Amino acid sequence: MIDYDGRRFRAPDGDTETIAVYHQQDDFVWGEVAGGGVRRGWTAGTREPDGTLRMGYTIVFTSGEVVCGRTVNTPDLTADGRLRLHESWERYGDNAATGVSYIEEVS
Repeated sequence: MIDYDGRRFRAPDGDTETIAVYHQQDDFVWGEVAGGGVRRGWTAGTREPDGTLRMGYTIVFTSGEVVCGRTVNTPDLTADGRLRLHESWERYGDNAATGVSYIEEVS
């Protein structure tokens, strides 16, 4: 079973200054995001037995824009053994959107 506690993630391309730090207690997982274009962000949800995360998020960008949504993160491993999360996300509100992105564990 994947333990997310203390793991750090960032996008593999693009804004490498934005880092997410995850925490875990039993099946409850939460994280804080900051750096680069993100002033502060939070995510919280649950981990399924296969390591999949189902989470909600709120992000405040340095521009002042605030976004909220939900994401399902499916774990995978990179060639060098780090954890990669395949994120299927949905953003709510005025700038509603859906998409897929990836974040990778920082070694």
